[in-house]
Amino acid sequence: MPYFTDREIELYQGAAQYENPPHIYALTDNMYRNMMIDGENQCVIISGESGAGKTVAAKYIMGYISKVSGGGSKVQHVKEIILQSNPLLEAFGNAKTVRNNNSSRFGKYFEIQFSRGGEPDGGKISNFLLEKSRVVSQNENERNFHIYYQLIEGASAQQREALGVMTPDYYYYLNQSGTYKVDGTNDSKDFQETMEAMQVIGIPGDIQTQVLQIVAGILHLGNISFIEAGNYGQVESTDLLAFPAYLLGIDPNRLQDKLTSRKMDSKWGGKSESINVTLNQEQANYTRDALAKALYARLFDYLVESINKAIQKPYEEFSIGVLDIYGFEIFQRNGFEQFCINFVNEKLQQIFIELTLKAEQEEYVQEGIKWTPIEYFNNKIVCDLIENKLNPPGIMSVLDDVCATMHAKGEGADGTLLQKLQAAVGTHEHFNSWNSGFVIHHYAGKVSYDINGFCERNRDVLFPDLIELMQSSEFNFIRSLFPENLNTDKKGRPTTASSKIKKQANDLVNTLMKCTPHYIRCIKPNETKRPKDWEESRARHQVEYLGLRENIRVRRAGFAYRRLFSKFLMRYAILTAETWPCWRGPEQQGVLHLLRSVNMDNDQYQMGRTKVFVKNPESLFLLEEMRERKFDTFARIIQKAWRKFIARKKYEQMREEASDILYNSKERRKNSINRNFVGDYLGLEQRPELRQFLAKRERVDFADSVNKFDRRFKSIKRDLILTPKGIYLIGREKVKKGPEKGQIKEVLKRKMEFGGISSVSLSTRQDDFFILHEAQYDSLLESNFKTEFLSLLSKRYEEVTKRKLTISFGDRLEFRVKKEGWGGGGTRIVVFQKGPGDVAQLKPGGKTLSVTIGDGLPKSSKPTRKSFPPSSGGGRGGRNHVAPNSHQNGGAKFPRGPHNPQADITYSSPQKQGRPLQGGPPKLGSQRGPRPPAPNQYNQGNLDFLNVPDQGMSGKQRKMSIPQRPPPAPKPQPRPQGPRCRALYQYVGQDTDEISFEANDVLDLVKEDPSGWWTGRIRGKEGLFPGNYVEKI
Repeated sequence: MPYFTDREIELYQGAAQYENPPHIYALTDNMYRNMMIDGENQCVIISGESGAGKTVAAKYIMGYISKVSGGGSKVQHVKEIILQSNPLLEAFGNAKTVRNNNSSRFGKYFEIQFSRGGEPDGGKISNFLLEKSRVVSQNENERNFHIYYQLIEGASAQQREALGVMTPDYYYYLNQSGTYKVDGTNDSKDFQETMEAMQVIGIPGDIQTQVLQIVAGILHLGNISFIEAGNYGQVESTDLLAFPAYLLGIDPNRLQDKLTSRKMDSKWGGKSESINVTLNQEQANYTRDALAKALYARLFDYLVESINKAIQKPYEEFSIGVLDIYGFEIFQRNGFEQFCINFVNEKLQQIFIELTLKAEQEEYVQEGIKWTPIEYFNNKIVCDLIENKLNPPGIMSVLDDVCATMHAKGEGADGTLLQKLQAAVGTHEHFNSWNSGFVIHHYAGKVSYDINGFCERNRDVLFPDLIELMQSSEFNFIRSLFPENLNTDKKGRPTTASSKIKKQANDLVNTLMKCTPHYIRCIKPNETKRPKDWEESRARHQVEYLGLRENIRVRRAGFAYRRLFSKFLMRYAILTAETWPCWRGPEQQGVLHLLRSVNMDNDQYQMGRTKVFVKNPESLFLLEEMRERKFDTFARIIQKAWRKFIARKKYEQMREEASDILYNSKERRKNSINRNFVGDYLGLEQRPELRQFLAKRERVDFADSVNKFDRRFKSIKRDLILTPKGIYLIGREKVKKGPEKGQIKEVLKRKMEFGGISSVSLSTRQDDFFILHEAQYDSLLESNFKTEFLSLLSKRYEEVTKRKLTISFGDRLEFRVKKEGWGGGGTRIVVFQKGPGDVAQLKPGGKTLSVTIGDGLPKSSKPTRKSFPPSSGGGRGGRNHVAPNSHQNGGAKFPRGPHNPQADITYSSPQKQGRPLQGGPPKLGSQRGPRPPAPNQYNQGNLDFLNVPDQGMSGKQRKMSIPQRPPPAPKPQPRPQGPRCRALYQYVGQDTDEISFEANDVLDLVKEDPSGWWTGRIRGKEGLFPGNYVEKI
């Protein structure tokens, strides 16, 4: 359905109830969150008429919980079983009725059990009153249970032969109603789902086969018919005994004997003896049907137990219960099953009334809240009419008494029952009798029950002969379905169907009362089973008898939310400093403090004796929203701290891995060895003109502006981008045609796939050149961040090609150039020589480029590991704190500890380790050799030490005797002259000679340097910063 897609799951997950329209997912999410926050078990009671949508609603609830809760492989297995239990139980427990094409003919309370982390890790199903009579007879236009038709339509050729599967009209148990197909139902496809569900739940293959044998055996059993021969029943065709006997693993002669005779115990004078009594035709038919019903009911119980074993948990923590039970129903002929079904619905309506109408109004009175009572119909009087034990006895008690004195099957018992009912409850205002039965005025309307068969179906006796017959089966599985010990003497009354359902209903009520209840009331719009067909009178009738109008009136006049003071404080304590982590004082005062702190109007709440009552949902949502924000803020702080820690470790590891590529092969630049890795130096998030060349969600590993050298060694700016798909080189060209003629536009100059790259070449000196060797032609590039690029390229290359990238080093490098026009491509040479200074000097000559550069750090240099300072910081020499929501240098922060000259050395080499720490301040420039000379910190930085010293106590005394003058007006600061630049990203200085700035800050540009470290001034402080973090303005 379009209202129950993944989009709706995303919409309602974690959302406040007021944010979206009412929905099953909203109620389920509320249940799940309340269970996790309050630590209380929850349940949802789904009620409504037959065909109103209760089973579908239950499936959506289970589906939502499965989607939003996490968990490992074990939890996923439990989720799968929970979801797969639906098609299995529907196949064996649902059927087409005149009111509903997929009517539940049993009740189900599904408890989904959760761990303390909110993961579904267990469950339990309780089933109630399977409608066994449907196995042997159905009303017109109805079907037997789905599994029969699924087997007939979906069985394989081999299964059809083994099970003797024929067309449905061949079987007596299926052809009584004349209905075999259901619109919109594919029985063959459903059969495959049923078999798959058995597999998931863990039912072994041989047991699955025997389950199908029992299903087919029941169908063949139904075709055994009887004729009357001299007042005795005889099997009409003995040929029909063989196949059901074969499928059930029993002897056909014994089957014939047990269907037509019964062993009875006779007691006389203290002695007992067993005699065989031959049955008449009617009794034989009854015995056959009793065996079929018992087989099917016990098979159904086995399937429920199999599901429970697959998901059972040794101990309970939290749970959400989903009650999906047969709906209130009225048919043309209503028998014993409808009586039991409607009784259970009457009990559920009583729970609803008790908890939402009666208990709520009583609570207002107990808590001292001003309240005007609202009248409503309390159906307890109807429940008592049905289940009372004494004074006066209820219908079920009278029924059990009649069954206790009943000896043989006969209509006489039903007549006796009707007479006794008239005597016991005939004057009750909700009871009437008629010539063939009685009428009960249920909460949903009057229902006429046909008394015929009431006593027989209530007795629900399976004679020992039939139990003994099934215990003789050659199949262990079938014998296990009949575990009774027939040798023990039975004392007391046998349990009747009505006493079972009464006990189950009361146990269910007790279970539900222990949980926090939620309600789904399903309204059936029509009886045509068609969409968009709305019968207003039918819907209005359901709203009236469900008590929804009274419930809304109570809710409107009352309070949407009520909570014990202690629980309210526990939930919302986080909103104020005074209540967190615990309120010190009377609980009522703590609640008032919270309500006033969020500025809730006085008319929106009332204080009871033990609880606080909040009137409108909007006021509650305000509290919830503020609480969510608090948690969100704290969660973000924790996340940032954790990400910061992880990023530190990650970037240190990346630095070390990158350094290993060049270790013992290439000299290092002093300013690059301890540099933070940022990755995206171009800010592609704000550069759509560059992102246009990438796929929509293509991840960027590295992006930087580099120098590319052509065949004549002419330098051209290119944007180099590395992604998991390849390397992009983007340039700029002037548009020659069209409306944009004359404009400069970005152009993809080259894209290199990883498979086409053969190797990378670098020199052994400290320069920034590298050559990408590719199948067509090579690219000579220069980048300050070559080490970071090579590290990321190596990882991506190995991921894609499954081999390591070849990186070679030499001071004479050769590369192939692109063929252009008539000119041949050929090769070019780059020669690297020792010279003065740290900046490379280029001298092209023909096909050779000479690069001269001074010595760098030793080839064995490695980055130093920074020790992380305590988060509290402070102390002399400590660094200024960064705002908690800031990101340093576009990546993780690498704060330094208190200033230490030894820690400031930016490389480590074997021969210099263990050097003694020199006393006094370090020499100027000793900290940062690689970068251009920093401005003198003592006369260019902070000049506070030149200020007039503090005047001391005498100065204070003098000040007190001189009248205070107003301070002079501040002089306007001169506007800075010279070039300026704007910060593209935030940068936090890593050392005392660096400056810090936020994104979009404007800096005065003092000096540009080819190394990439520029000098600038901001807020009166001058220092170094990376030039690729800013743009000139």
